[in-house]
Amino acid sequence: MGHTVGEVARISGQTVRTLHHYDSIGLLVPAERTASGYRSYADADLERLRQILTYRELGFGLERIAELLDDPAADTRAHLVRQHTLVTDRITRLRAMAQALERLMEADTMELDLTPEERLELFGDFDVDAHTEEARARWGDCNPEAFDRSRRGAGDHTGADWQRIQAEAAEIYLALARAMHDGVPADSGTATDLAERHRDHITRWFYDCATDTHRGLGRLYADDERFTATIDAYGRGLSAYLRDAFAANADRRGADES
Repeated sequence: MGHTVGEVARISGQTVRTLHHYDSIGLLVPAERTASGYRSYADADLERLRQILTYRELGFGLERIAELLDDPAADTRAHLVRQHTLVTDRITRLRAMAQALERLMEADTMELDLTPEERLELFGDFDVDAHTEEARARWGDCNPEAFDRSRRGAGDHTGADWQRIQAEAAEIYLALARAMHDGVPADSGTATDLAERHRDHITRWFYDCATDTHRGLGRLYADDERFTATIDAYGRGLSAYLRDAFAANADRRGADES
């Protein structure tokens, strides 16, 4: 016997509306329809839904998921191996991020005076001074004093400030990852509003981030593997999505700054 759409929604934790959407775009079409025209999902459909949800959690867009699942060369085993590798990589990266946050919290509890470089350890294991100069060379012309102000201001943040900064940034990245997962275009109002929220976050905590500077920051996220590794921990491909969303937001709001 098949499963009704309501049963599948309850089992999977998805909404009926989401399942209807998957059906309408051909991503998850139920095996049968009842005599009354209701959807009836077979066990194979449930397995496909499991694969869809796993790939979504890993940051894949719906179109890419359809391509992967409909690849005749890939069987269930191949999907399991790929998903296991991606999940393991994500766990490794998130553990490193969690450890960095724990060190920041410990330092705050002990009232240690960490340097900006130590506080920025969460963002990756690389030379902060060299990275700042690299960023300045790439897109500093958009706002030539931004980087100096950022570094000076970072030294004034307390441990509690850094915890709040990271929490706010993570919330923004997760919201953008959800939009990407749901197939929201990077140039849509939803995505560009989130991009603007990210730009406001930088302005509030570091420096006045002009839209062109923010556009360049998006390119850096996508082009620099050190940033890409950190950002893509929230969802595979998120760095490229941010690049496009930041650029669209700059186009959308740039006129307001001129």
